[in-house]
Amino acid sequence: MKGRTLVIGDIHGALKALKQAFIKANVTENDTLIFVGDYVDGWSDAANTVRFLIELNSTHNCVFIKGNHDELFLNWLTKQPHNPQWLIHGGQTTIDSYSELSKSELELHTQFFENLDNYYLDTKNRLFLHAGFTNEKGIEHEIISKNFYWDRTLWEMAIAMDKNLPIDNPCYPKRLKNYTEIYIGHTVLSRINETTPQQRANVWNVDTAAALKGPLTIMDVDTKEYWQSEPAFELYPNEKGRN
Repeated sequence: MKGRTLVIGDIHGALKALKQAFIKANVTENDTLIFVGDYVDGWSDAANTVRFLIELNSTHNCVFIKGNHDELFLNWLTKQPHNPQWLIHGGQTTIDSYSELSKSELELHTQFFENLDNYYLDTKNRLFLHAGFTNEKGIEHEIISKNFYWDRTLWEMAIAMDKNLPIDNPCYPKRLKNYTEIYIGHTVLSRINETTPQQRANVWNVDTAAALKGPLTIMDVDTKEYWQSEPAFELYPNEKGRN
């Protein structure tokens, strides 16, 4: 039986929300699961979230994409200098959640973060990445790899576009023409007062702000049907989440 291709928005340590969304979406081993990054920095289940994802990868077809918070945490894991602001924006909660892991498990988690993909391009020319890219010729020509998990200009451009602009118009952004569809997270949709996946041009944003006051989202990229957890903060009532 052929499964679905499901894209999963930013988790930020909200394992309870992820499991709830999995149940609602009736995720099976036949489904391909594409995670757009930011597995940590937010709620207290950061280490448990990564443990769950590592185990999930042994039974399901998974694609794990790197988010900016994943890079920041990997810097800490590998004893590299990190931005002190990271500790304020969820980093300390992640460090606390990792305090009781054994050395061997910590090494396994480090390997998980080291092996994250910058992006994923499927056979239908659909691009999946955490944030964006800037080169009008596409991802293969991107010089600064950090753009894949830090850039916001792709989404900012998409939401600023005239909805009626045809793709053959010379003003249509060239970088969007490279792909059938583009799926991202990174920029919370609460910024535009939305709590469900949003499409602008051929760009889909699935970061429904589980790190803050929103739910976690899973979406079928073929049918555009989606499933959401309860708002993550309701599942972690005694925590602040990511500021």
